[in-house]
Amino acid sequence: MEFVSSVVDLARKRRSCRKYLERPLTEDAYRSLETALAAGREGPFGGRARLALVAATSEDRAALKGLGTYGFISGAAGFILGAIERGPGDLEDYGFLMERAILRATDLGLGTCWLGGTFTKSGFARKIVLAESELMPAVAAVGYAEEESYARDRIRRMAGANFRRPFEELFFDATFGASLSLPDAGAYAAALELVRWAPSASNRQPWRVVRTSSGWHFYLERTRGYGKGTMLFAVLQLADLQRVDMGIAMCHFELAAREAGLPGAWAVEDPAIGPPHRGVEYTATWRPAR
Repeated sequence: MEFVSSVVDLARKRRSCRKYLERPLTEDAYRSLETALAAGREGPFGGRARLALVAATSEDRAALKGLGTYGFISGAAGFILGAIERGPGDLEDYGFLMERAILRATDLGLGTCWLGGTFTKSGFARKIVLAESELMPAVAAVGYAEEESYARDRIRRMAGANFRRPFEELFFDATFGASLSLPDAGAYAAALELVRWAPSASNRQPWRVVRTSSGWHFYLERTRGYGKGTMLFAVLQLADLQRVDMGIAMCHFELAAREAGLPGAWAVEDPAIGPPHRGVEYTATWRPAR
């Protein structure tokens, strides 16, 4: 997928938009985004997703009702929908591919908002003809942002959307006991900063990254009482959104690294670094090209 602007600039510029100007996408924007959705459908774990752009309808409001604050979307021109085959790394692949599409929408001057939940039996699922073997853990609203709405967005303020954990709380050198500073990150400083600013469900920022001589190892630090294993998520049959968040973080890292001329590839090779507690899970490793 090609970007006109710097992906670092796009990722820092993008904000969740819940209120849009009530007008359709221009023909050029629609075609450009459709082309982007059709390209590069394989994620870092090998899962293939189907992404589609659909115009917003009154039926979509019903699909968003059960999402709480995430459902407060007004005036969106359309939605980016996705479906991915169930399998190892499926949610991470979905997050990776959807975030890349969202950044391309930002590149086209469009506003977007991640909407995570359960859409298996929704109108969205019918629009993309979701198969029994597929998942749709999230969709994204898209349209022309009403700029003044950002300043009035109480939901963003309540979620602390502009807050990010300090660099040293997220990134480590060799072990979880040794924090990595921004200057010590060297050529990868921009890529890690983009991970730090990645969007996440309820702004939980669950990613942790450890640098070793063999690469950059990504871990999920689960938020206690949130997501997988909780009664709310079991009752509502919500997707494990913190795994989707990991895919978003991986997307930011890879795009920023490649833009900085730092090629590499993803691998699943657990380095057996002792996690600080049981709630930390290994996800994947970025191995720089030698």
